[in-house]
Amino acid sequence: MDSGELVFVASRLVLGAVAAVLAIMLWSRTRDGAWMLVVLAVIFSYIDSVYYTLELFGVTEVFAVKIGNTNLIKIILFCAPTFFLISAFVVMLLKRKRRGRRGALNNFHRARQRENQAC
Repeated sequence: MDSGELVFVASRLVLGAVAAVLAIMLWSRTRDGAWMLVVLAVIFSYIDSVYYTLELFGVTEVFAVKIGNTNLIKIILFCAPTFFLISAFVVMLLKRKRRGRRGALNNFHRARQRENQAC
C-alpha cells in the first residue's frame, strides 16, 4: 500500500466515522422515517469503508460470500446507501404530497365554514 492509498483510506475512515457518529446522534433525536433512512445510508456507507479497509488487509477473503466471481457482501454494502437515500427521498416526497393535500382541504373547509357563518 503506497502513501496515496493510505491517505485515501485514512481520510475515508475518519470522515466516515465522524458522519456515522453524527448520524447516530441525529437518530436518537428524531423519529421521522425519512431521516432514519438517511441515517441508515450514512451508517452503511461507513460500513462499506470499513469493509474496504479490511479487504485491503486481506481479512475479508475468509468470509467472502461469492456468487460466481462476484463478492455478494461487497455489492450489498456498495448499493445499500444509495437504496436508503432513494427510499428517504421517496418518503419525503410522499409526505409533502399528503401534507399539501391536507392543507388544501383544510383551506376549503375553512372557507365553507366562513360562508356558513356569514349567512
